[in-house]
Amino acid sequence: MAITAHEIETLLRESFPDARINVQGDDGAHFAAEVIDESFRGKNRVQQQRAVYSALKGKMDGSQGELHALALTTRAPD
Repeated sequence: MAITAHEIETLLRESFPDARINVQGDDGAHFAAEVIDESFRGKNRVQQQRAVYSALKGKMDGSQGELHALALTTRAPD
């Protein structure tokens, strides 16, 4: 089953309600997302990206995951 950019943004918004979130992609499997959130301040890139993957609630798990690839950009606001 394919997933949409809007569905990804909705999942991310649940965990990062005040974030600036931009999700791009239209093939149902490959996306790019930028998440800018204050909760990332003081965290390294791996910690930030783990938080984003956690927010996706298993959508990328295994070969049967709905989301095949996600290029992530994460950071705290300037």
